[in-house]
Amino acid sequence: MTSTPLAPRELHEIADGVHVATAEIWTSITTVVVSPDGRALVVDPGITVEEVESLATALSRRGWRVTAGFSTHPHWDHVLWSRSLGDVPRWACPTAVRAQERSLAEDLTKVEREAPGHDLALFGRLTPLPSTAADSSTVGASSGTVRLPWPAAPGGTTASGTATTAHGGPGAGEPVVLVVEHQAHAPGHGALVLPGAGVIVVGDMLSDLEVPLLDLESPDPLGDYRAGLDALEHAISEHGVHTLVPGHGHVCTGSDAIWERFGADRTYLDDLEVAAGDDTDDTGASDDLRVTGDPRVTGEWVVGEHRRQLAHLRRARSA
Repeated sequence: MTSTPLAPRELHEIADGVHVATAEIWTSITTVVVSPDGRALVVDPGITVEEVESLATALSRRGWRVTAGFSTHPHWDHVLWSRSLGDVPRWACPTAVRAQERSLAEDLTKVEREAPGHDLALFGRLTPLPSTAADSSTVGASSGTVRLPWPAAPGGTTASGTATTAHGGPGAGEPVVLVVEHQAHAPGHGALVLPGAGVIVVGDMLSDLEVPLLDLESPDPLGDYRAGLDALEHAISEHGVHTLVPGHGHVCTGSDAIWERFGADRTYLDDLEVAAGDDTDDTGASDDLRVTGDPRVTGEWVVGEHRRQLAHLRRARSA
Protein backbone atom coordinates (compact mmCIF):
# COMPACT_ATOMS: atom_id res chain seq x y z
CA MET A 1 0.00 0.00 0.00
CA THR A 2 1.46 3.32 -1.07
CA SER A 3 1.16 6.49 0.98
CA THR A 4 -0.69 9.50 -0.38
CA PRO A 5 1.74 12.07 -1.78
CA LEU A 6 1.97 15.22 0.29
CA ALA A 7 0.51 18.38 -1.16
CA PRO A 8 3.20 20.94 -2.01
CA ARG A 9 3.85 23.52 0.67
CA GLU A 10 2.44 26.94 -0.15
CA LEU A 11 5.12 29.47 -1.10
CA HIS A 12 4.74 33.22 -1.44
CA GLU A 13 7.18 35.39 -3.35
CA ILE A 14 8.01 38.45 -1.25
CA ALA A 15 10.73 39.85 -3.53
CA ASP A 16 12.36 38.84 -6.79
CA GLY A 17 13.62 35.29 -6.27
CA VAL A 18 12.77 35.19 -2.54
CA HIS A 19 9.91 32.96 -1.37
CA VAL A 20 8.57 32.15 2.09
CA ALA A 21 6.39 29.44 3.60
CA THR A 22 4.75 29.79 7.00
CA ALA A 23 4.21 26.74 9.21
CA GLU A 24 1.21 26.12 11.41
CA ILE A 25 3.42 25.29 14.38
CA TRP A 26 4.84 28.39 16.09
CA THR A 27 4.22 30.47 12.92
CA SER A 28 7.70 29.43 11.79
CA ILE A 29 8.93 30.82 8.48
CA THR A 30 11.02 29.00 5.89
CA THR A 31 12.79 31.07 3.23
CA VAL A 32 13.76 29.84 -0.22
CA VAL A 33 16.08 31.93 -2.41
CA VAL A 34 16.16 30.97 -6.09
CA SER A 35 18.77 31.93 -8.68
CA PRO A 36 17.74 32.66 -12.29
CA ASP A 37 18.69 29.15 -13.39
CA GLY A 38 16.61 27.45 -10.69
CA ARG A 39 19.22 26.69 -8.04
CA ALA A 40 17.61 27.01 -4.63
CA LEU A 41 18.90 27.89 -1.18
CA VAL A 42 16.67 26.62 1.66
CA VAL A 43 16.82 28.53 4.95
CA ASP A 44 15.38 26.85 8.07
CA PRO A 45 13.30 24.26 6.16
CA GLY A 46 10.56 23.60 8.69
CA ILE A 47 9.70 21.73 11.87
CA THR A 48 7.39 18.78 11.28
CA VAL A 49 8.18 15.96 8.86
CA GLU A 50 5.15 16.94 6.79
CA GLU A 51 6.34 20.55 6.48
CA VAL A 52 9.81 19.60 5.30
CA GLU A 53 8.61 16.91 2.89
CA SER A 54 5.89 19.13 1.42
CA LEU A 55 8.50 21.84 0.93
CA ALA A 56 10.62 19.41 -1.07
CA THR A 57 7.55 18.54 -3.14
CA ALA A 58 6.85 22.22 -3.85
CA LEU A 59 10.41 22.91 -4.96
CA SER A 60 10.50 19.84 -7.18
CA ARG A 61 7.23 20.71 -8.90
CA ARG A 62 8.56 24.16 -9.70
CA GLY A 63 11.66 22.65 -11.24
CA TRP A 64 14.02 24.17 -8.67
CA ARG A 65 17.14 22.29 -7.57
CA VAL A 66 18.20 22.62 -3.95
CA THR A 67 21.95 23.19 -3.96
CA ALA A 68 22.45 24.46 -0.40
CA GLY A 69 20.79 25.01 2.94
CA PHE A 70 21.39 27.51 5.71
CA SER A 71 20.56 27.30 9.41
CA THR A 72 20.23 30.73 10.97
CA HIS A 73 21.16 29.40 14.42
CA PRO A 74 21.76 26.13 16.28
CA HIS A 75 18.40 25.60 18.01
CA TRP A 76 16.85 22.22 17.17
CA ASP A 77 13.92 23.56 15.12
CA HIS A 78 16.33 25.26 12.70
CA VAL A 79 18.69 22.36 11.93
CA LEU A 80 16.28 19.79 10.46
CA TRP A 81 16.53 18.33 6.96
CA SER A 82 15.23 15.64 4.63
CA ARG A 83 16.81 13.42 2.01
CA SER A 84 14.15 14.75 -0.34
CA LEU A 85 15.96 18.10 -0.25
CA GLY A 86 19.20 16.47 -1.38
CA ASP A 87 22.72 15.86 -0.11
CA VAL A 88 23.95 19.43 -0.19
CA PRO A 89 26.01 21.66 2.10
CA ARG A 90 23.94 23.04 4.96
CA TRP A 91 25.83 26.15 5.96
CA ALA A 92 25.89 27.83 9.35
CA CYS A 93 28.22 30.19 11.17
CA PRO A 94 31.14 28.26 12.72
CA THR A 95 30.16 29.30 16.25
CA ALA A 96 26.67 27.92 15.62
CA VAL A 97 28.05 24.62 14.36
CA ARG A 98 30.14 24.16 17.51
CA ALA A 99 27.18 25.07 19.73
CA GLN A 100 24.94 22.57 17.96
CA GLU A 101 27.52 19.82 18.39
CA ARG A 102 27.59 20.49 22.14
CA SER A 103 23.79 20.35 22.46
CA LEU A 104 23.21 17.45 20.04
CA ALA A 105 22.10 14.83 22.58
CA GLU A 106 19.66 17.21 24.28
CA ASP A 107 18.34 18.46 20.93
CA LEU A 108 17.68 14.95 19.64
CA THR A 109 15.43 14.39 22.65
CA LYS A 110 13.55 17.61 21.86
CA VAL A 111 13.03 16.59 18.23
CA GLU A 112 11.60 13.22 19.18
CA ARG A 113 9.25 14.90 21.64
CA GLU A 114 8.12 17.90 19.57
CA ALA A 115 8.44 16.73 15.94
CA PRO A 116 8.83 12.93 15.80
CA GLY A 117 9.59 11.02 12.62
CA HIS A 118 12.60 12.90 11.26
CA ASP A 119 15.66 11.11 9.92
CA LEU A 120 17.92 11.73 12.89
CA ALA A 121 21.00 10.81 10.87
CA LEU A 122 20.51 14.14 9.07
CA PHE A 123 19.78 16.19 12.16
CA GLY A 124 22.27 18.99 12.80
CA ARG A 125 24.66 17.99 9.99
CA LEU A 126 25.82 21.56 9.48
CA THR A 127 28.84 22.79 7.56
CA PRO A 128 30.70 25.82 8.95
CA LEU A 129 31.11 28.70 6.56
CA PRO A 130 34.59 28.40 5.04
CA SER A 131 37.27 30.92 5.88
CA THR A 132 37.47 31.78 2.18
CA ALA A 133 33.99 33.32 2.49
CA ALA A 134 35.34 35.97 4.87
CA ASP A 135 36.60 38.16 2.07
CA SER A 136 35.23 41.68 2.21
CA SER A 137 36.51 42.32 -1.30
CA THR A 138 33.83 40.00 -2.65
CA VAL A 139 31.13 41.76 -4.62
CA GLY A 140 28.43 43.06 -2.28
CA ALA A 141 30.29 42.30 0.93
CA SER A 142 31.60 44.76 3.46
CA SER A 143 33.47 44.75 6.72
CA GLY A 144 31.62 42.64 9.28
CA THR A 145 29.88 40.40 6.73
CA VAL A 146 30.83 37.32 4.76
CA ARG A 147 29.41 36.01 1.50
CA LEU A 148 27.50 32.77 1.58
CA PRO A 149 29.08 30.25 -0.82
CA TRP A 150 25.95 30.11 -2.95
CA PRO A 151 24.79 29.89 -5.77
CA ALA A 152 28.42 29.03 -6.57
CA ALA A 153 30.92 28.55 -3.79
CA PRO A 154 34.31 30.23 -4.17
CA GLY A 155 36.01 27.53 -6.19
CA GLY A 156 33.11 25.10 -5.73
CA THR A 157 31.70 22.90 -3.00
CA THR A 158 31.51 19.13 -2.72
CA ALA A 159 28.25 17.33 -1.97
CA SER A 160 29.37 16.79 1.63
CA GLY A 161 29.86 20.52 2.08
CA THR A 162 33.65 20.68 1.86
CA ALA A 163 34.63 23.93 0.20
CA THR A 164 37.61 24.21 -2.11
CA THR A 165 39.98 27.12 -1.73
CA ALA A 166 39.90 28.91 -5.07
CA HIS A 167 38.27 32.32 -5.07
CA GLY A 168 35.37 33.32 -7.23
CA GLY A 169 32.44 35.71 -7.22
CA PRO A 170 28.81 35.37 -8.22
CA GLY A 171 28.03 35.11 -11.91
CA ALA A 172 26.06 37.67 -13.84
CA GLY A 173 22.52 37.92 -12.53
CA GLU A 174 23.15 35.58 -9.62
CA PRO A 175 21.99 36.72 -6.18
CA VAL A 176 24.58 37.83 -3.66
CA VAL A 177 23.83 36.49 -0.17
CA LEU A 178 25.68 38.02 2.77
CA VAL A 179 25.87 36.63 6.29
CA VAL A 180 25.83 38.91 9.33
CA GLU A 181 26.84 37.02 12.46
CA HIS A 182 26.04 38.07 16.02
CA GLN A 183 25.47 36.38 19.37
CA ALA A 184 21.91 37.45 20.22
CA HIS A 185 19.43 34.68 21.10
CA ALA A 186 21.93 31.90 20.28
CA PRO A 187 25.65 31.49 19.60
CA GLY A 188 26.59 32.20 16.00
CA HIS A 189 23.21 33.59 14.99
CA GLY A 190 23.43 34.43 11.29
CA ALA A 191 21.19 36.79 9.36
CA LEU A 192 21.14 36.64 5.56
CA VAL A 193 21.11 39.86 3.56
CA LEU A 194 20.14 39.87 -0.11
CA PRO A 195 21.13 43.34 -1.31
CA GLY A 196 19.72 42.85 -4.80
CA ALA A 197 16.28 41.90 -3.48
CA GLY A 198 16.30 44.30 -0.52
CA VAL A 199 15.58 41.46 1.90
CA ILE A 200 17.04 40.39 5.24
CA VAL A 201 16.30 37.01 6.84
CA VAL A 202 16.94 37.51 10.55
CA GLY A 203 16.23 34.13 12.15
CA ASP A 204 14.69 34.33 15.61
CA MET A 205 14.83 38.09 15.93
CA LEU A 206 12.43 40.99 15.41
CA SER A 207 9.22 38.99 15.59
CA ASP A 208 5.80 40.56 15.79
CA LEU A 209 4.61 37.64 17.92
CA GLU A 210 7.51 36.90 20.27
CA VAL A 211 9.45 39.14 22.61
CA PRO A 212 13.26 39.06 22.38
CA LEU A 213 14.39 35.68 23.67
CA LEU A 214 17.78 35.91 25.32
CA ASP A 215 20.61 33.40 25.34
CA LEU A 216 20.58 32.81 29.08
CA GLU A 217 23.82 30.84 28.92
CA SER A 218 25.66 33.98 27.84
CA PRO A 219 27.51 36.02 30.50
CA ASP A 220 25.78 39.14 29.14
CA PRO A 221 22.50 38.18 27.45
CA LEU A 222 21.13 41.73 27.32
CA GLY A 223 24.37 43.14 25.95
CA ASP A 224 24.59 40.40 23.32
CA TYR A 225 21.03 41.04 22.21
CA ARG A 226 21.52 44.78 21.90
CA ALA A 227 24.72 44.22 19.95
CA GLY A 228 22.84 41.87 17.64
CA LEU A 229 20.19 44.49 16.99
CA ASP A 230 22.96 47.00 16.26
CA ALA A 231 24.50 44.66 13.69
CA LEU A 232 21.17 44.07 11.98
CA GLU A 233 20.35 47.79 11.93
CA HIS A 234 23.69 48.51 10.29
CA ALA A 235 23.15 45.85 7.63
CA ILE A 236 19.64 47.08 6.85
CA SER A 237 20.80 50.67 6.47
CA GLU A 238 23.89 49.78 4.45
CA HIS A 239 22.12 47.54 1.96
CA GLY A 240 18.81 49.36 1.52
CA VAL A 241 16.70 46.54 2.96
CA HIS A 242 12.94 47.04 2.73
CA THR A 243 11.65 43.56 3.62
CA LEU A 244 12.42 41.67 6.84
CA VAL A 245 11.75 37.95 7.38
CA PRO A 246 11.71 36.75 11.01
CA GLY A 247 12.01 33.12 12.05
CA HIS A 248 8.60 33.21 13.72
CA GLY A 249 5.78 35.62 12.98
CA HIS A 250 5.05 37.61 9.85
CA VAL A 251 7.10 39.21 7.10
CA CYS A 252 7.61 42.94 7.62
CA THR A 253 7.66 45.33 4.66
CA GLY A 254 8.65 49.00 4.54
CA SER A 255 11.24 51.02 6.44
CA ASP A 256 8.79 52.43 8.98
CA ALA A 257 7.48 48.98 9.90
CA ILE A 258 11.01 47.57 10.17
CA TRP A 259 12.19 50.33 12.49
CA GLU A 260 9.05 49.88 14.60
CA ARG A 261 10.11 46.30 15.26
CA PHE A 262 13.54 47.44 16.34
CA GLY A 263 11.94 49.99 18.63
CA ALA A 264 9.63 47.40 20.17
CA ASP A 265 12.51 45.01 20.86
CA ARG A 266 14.72 47.70 22.36
CA THR A 267 11.89 48.93 24.56
CA TYR A 268 11.22 45.40 25.79
CA LEU A 269 14.90 44.92 26.66
CA ASP A 270 14.98 48.23 28.52
CA ASP A 271 11.84 47.37 30.48
CA LEU A 272 13.15 43.90 31.25
CA GLU A 273 16.38 45.36 32.61
CA VAL A 274 14.45 47.80 34.81
CA ALA A 275 12.24 45.02 36.12
CA ALA A 276 15.28 42.85 36.84
CA GLY A 277 16.67 45.62 39.02
CA ASP A 278 13.49 45.78 41.11
CA ASP A 279 13.57 42.90 43.56
CA THR A 280 10.74 44.19 45.75
CA ASP A 281 8.27 41.69 44.30
CA ASP A 282 9.38 38.06 44.19
CA THR A 283 5.90 36.63 43.59
CA GLY A 284 5.89 37.20 39.84
CA ALA A 285 2.42 38.70 40.13
CA SER A 286 3.38 42.04 38.65
CA ASP A 287 6.10 40.89 36.23
CA ASP A 288 3.97 41.44 33.14
CA LEU A 289 3.04 44.96 34.23
CA ARG A 290 6.59 46.03 33.37
CA VAL A 291 5.90 45.54 29.66
CA THR A 292 2.20 46.34 29.37
CA GLY A 293 2.93 48.43 26.29
CA ASP A 294 4.18 45.35 24.43
CA PRO A 295 1.26 43.41 22.94
CA ARG A 296 3.48 40.36 22.43
CA VAL A 297 3.54 39.61 26.16
CA THR A 298 0.48 37.43 26.00
CA GLY A 299 -0.25 33.75 25.89
CA GLU A 300 1.10 31.09 28.21
CA TRP A 301 4.34 30.41 26.36
CA VAL A 302 5.51 33.98 25.78
CA VAL A 303 4.56 35.05 29.30
CA GLY A 304 6.41 32.02 30.63
CA GLU A 305 9.55 32.89 28.67
CA HIS A 306 9.35 36.51 29.83
CA ARG A 307 9.16 35.45 33.47
CA ARG A 308 11.99 32.95 33.02
CA GLN A 309 14.21 35.68 31.60
CA LEU A 310 13.29 38.08 34.36
CA ALA A 311 14.03 35.50 37.04
CA HIS A 312 17.41 34.69 35.45
CA LEU A 313 18.44 38.34 35.27
CA ARG A 314 17.40 38.91 38.88
CA ARG A 315 19.46 35.93 40.03
CA ALA A 316 22.46 37.12 38.02
CA ARG A 317 22.13 40.59 39.50
CA SER A 318 22.08 39.29 43.07
CA ALA A 319 24.92 36.83 42.58
